Amino acid sequence: MREETRRHLVRTRALRPAAIVAAAAARRRRPSPLGDAGRLMLVAADHPARAALGVRGRPAAMASRVELLDRLQVALARPGVDGVLGTADVLEDLLRLGALDGKVVVGSMNRGGLYGSAFELDDRFTAYDPATIAAMGFDAGKMLLRIDPTDPATARTLESCARAVSALAERHIMAMVEPFWVRRDPDGTGRNDLSPDAMMRAIAVAQGLGRTSAYTWLKVPVVAEMERVMEASTLPALLLGGDPEGAPEDVYASWEKALRLPTVYGLVVGRAVLYPPDDDVAAAVDTAVSLL
Repeated sequence: MREETRRHLVRTRALRPAAIVAAAAARRRRPSPLGDAGRLMLVAADHPARAALGVRGRPAAMASRVELLDRLQVALARPGVDGVLGTADVLEDLLRLGALDGKVVVGSMNRGGLYGSAFELDDRFTAYDPATIAAMGFDAGKMLLRIDPTDPATARTLESCARAVSALAERHIMAMVEPFWVRRDPDGTGRNDLSPDAMMRAIAVAQGLGRTSAYTWLKVPVVAEMERVMEASTLPALLLGGDPEGAPEDVYASWEKALRLPTVYGLVVGRAVLYPPDDDVAAAVDTAVSLL
């Protein structure tokens, strides 16, 4: 990002904050999130708000906002990329940069469970709410649902997610729910249980939230036995890219296989394509798009 562009973003926030709302109102929207292809390729950029800045062993990879915005603009400009998922700070910068015209925009809602904190599983709603997502003309609201049977904070998260699902549905807006079942290590550390049975339990809970599931979509990781896992639901689902481990070609192969399942409608990928090992964002995005 050129220094003058960065200064322009800061000046806008300092002197003309109402310009952000105006940019949202002027944004060209798509008639439908899915579009003509019937698939979705979204780039996720809501990790920093939860203090999750690391990628592939680089603990501060996402710390530079200027670099993140540069990489997001490259990704959003590639053919086949439908949109972006982020918190208000990121999406508002992209609005001012003109990068969201004709794109699907998903507001991230609960970012209160900060990475590595004592309250990490207390996923409070500290970012977008349904009313603001509707007012900004965005297409969906995404929420993280981590279920730990041993942590009382899970009950509050379940209730908050249920209310958000209902409030989004009232406005005919997609609710994107990302469920995980959490297990505790002997030292008390909570970890997402990515076993097939645990994912099926998490999906079962997530799809039952709210007064209606008519506008609910799932965002799920690629795990073993995905065919069996996805039989747990008739809701449309998007695959979660996550922080990849192992060789990129192995990761892409697992995504390609899961994308063949009948309820899977696309990908939500963040760090895997924004911070690939060779730093070639365009090539990584093109590879992910080709899998669709």
